[in-house]
Amino acid sequence: MTVVASRITGLETFDVRFPTSFSRDGSDAMNPDPDYSVAYVIVRTDAGDGLEGHGFAFTIGRGTEVQVAAIEALAPLLVGLEVEAVLGDMGGFWRHMVNDSQLRWLGPEKGVMHMATAAVVNAVWDLKAKRAGQPLWRLLADMTPAALVALVDFRYIGDAITPAEAEALLASRRAGRERREEILLAEGYPAYTTSPGWLGYDDRKLERLVRDAVAAGFESVKLKVGASIEDDVRRCGIARAALGPSGRLMIDANQRWDVDEAIANVRRLARFEPWWIEEPTSPDDVLGHAAIARAVGDIAVATGEHVHNRVMFKQFMQAGAMGICQPDACRLGGVNEVVAVLLLAAKFGVPVCPHAGGVGLCEMVRHLAAFDFVAVSGSRDGRVIEYVDHLHEHFVDPCIVTGGRYRAPTAPGYSTQIRRESLLRHAFPHGEAWSRRAVA
Repeated sequence: MTVVASRITGLETFDVRFPTSFSRDGSDAMNPDPDYSVAYVIVRTDAGDGLEGHGFAFTIGRGTEVQVAAIEALAPLLVGLEVEAVLGDMGGFWRHMVNDSQLRWLGPEKGVMHMATAAVVNAVWDLKAKRAGQPLWRLLADMTPAALVALVDFRYIGDAITPAEAEALLASRRAGRERREEILLAEGYPAYTTSPGWLGYDDRKLERLVRDAVAAGFESVKLKVGASIEDDVRRCGIARAALGPSGRLMIDANQRWDVDEAIANVRRLARFEPWWIEEPTSPDDVLGHAAIARAVGDIAVATGEHVHNRVMFKQFMQAGAMGICQPDACRLGGVNEVVAVLLLAAKFGVPVCPHAGGVGLCEMVRHLAAFDFVAVSGSRDGRVIEYVDHLHEHFVDPCIVTGGRYRAPTAPGYSTQIRRESLLRHAFPHGEAWSRRAVA
């Protein structure tokens, strides 16, 4: 009897936007009025098992249609491939997606096309984990060191970590893995919250939300800065008083300052004892971040949200420019490239605190942090996952945070699936959420 291989039959895309600008949720020094959005993709097959892969690229409103078009441009590389062959060689699949001779010219491996790659690659990982009946973090953690190394494209990073070094590092973490998984399931993973600190919130709301966060069990709160240093001083004072002397305060300038300006401003804010300064200058300025790190003493420099690829992460770490590593699940080229960054961070001893917030990022990065703890770094020391309290209700497998800790996901997949009714209601520009807003 001839067995017919199942194939990927198509992609369905959506431009999905949530009107968060109305309440200034997500507002910061560079983005005062974001509408949290996703360029969303569903990967379908003819396997007959009813399973789909869901993925997305996170955006903040205008231009999401460009990101959707980029995802659709990748369809010819995907549609028609044998499902089993793709899922059986995810490293080869990643190389196939990023090495198209013509599309690569639009990057390479950065910007809109690389984020489109992330959306598609993450959707396929979601499909793979669903087929395996496992949450993504456990699927990865159960892979052998050799299999994990095979996921990574070591081109351009071999001067920092070789495949042999990576495999040896992963092998050294095998001892104690089962115990770390037990701890993760029992205790969760430490979280910090950004929800109180949006720049568009007034002082009273800031103070109230910080106190609410402390009462909810959060020991760490992040505050947006960068619009005015005088306002920053005042707001940091409010946040520190509400947080108390033992709580950890982080500040995030969202790329607002020049290098010298960043140094001067961080020194002014140092009396509030921030744990880190996030994105103090251009996310492309490796040497600028290194200069800031040397100048601000014990305050860590955190970045990664807008770092394009594994090559830039390598340079940040080689230059001593990154004290906290913050990979973004939707800006890097999907799970494969995140694994590369986690390996680099483990090699250089840089704590990983993934960037989250937005739409769906909290759902995704809890998998990445869990995998890092169980199989890569083996540690939660000095590590926290960002959390914001927006838009989780739209997901089939929403994140759960209790007592200031993420609970480990247990449902099969990558937790990337948005409810169908939410997709349709918030589809731009004709979904009900947008047509009602236009009338209002």
